[in-house]
Amino acid sequence: MAQLGAVVAVAASFFCASLFSAVHKIEEGHIGVYYRGGALLTSTSGPGFHLMLPFITSYKSVQTTLQTDEVKNVPCGTSGGVMIYFDRIEVVNFLVPNAVYDIVKNYTADYDKALIFNKIHHELNQFCSVHTLQEVYIELFGLDNDSPQESS
Repeated sequence: MAQLGAVVAVAASFFCASLFSAVHKIEEGHIGVYYRGGALLTSTSGPGFHLMLPFITSYKSVQTTLQTDEVKNVPCGTSGGVMIYFDRIEVVNFLVPNAVYDIVKNYTADYDKALIFNKIHHELNQFCSVHTLQEVYIELFGLDNDSPQESS
């Protein structure tokens, strides 16, 4: 009889664990993308509670509302060979909900690393390499004084 109780307890534990891993919540302003066996599924889900196959399917929540990404300590090599650094560059962006699947398929759920962080480094390097220190530091960005700059 004790063995039957142990079997029932193990079965109940497995059932509870399966149910717990099957239910998940997508927050408002996010879209859920699903992976089965590491492969991205075409189905996505909006905010709310959802079910998925336990232990087989996993999900990631992708933000679709306005967000600010901060790229820090960006190097900039000028045409004269002088290296300067931008302490912080802020990029405000949002992802269109209908584009989530295609973006995740092409760039992974961490799309902002490829499309924002790496792109900022690349574009700033391209920009700086064709401008002098005078142009970059003073004329174009007005970084020669300590007073705050007005944003236009």
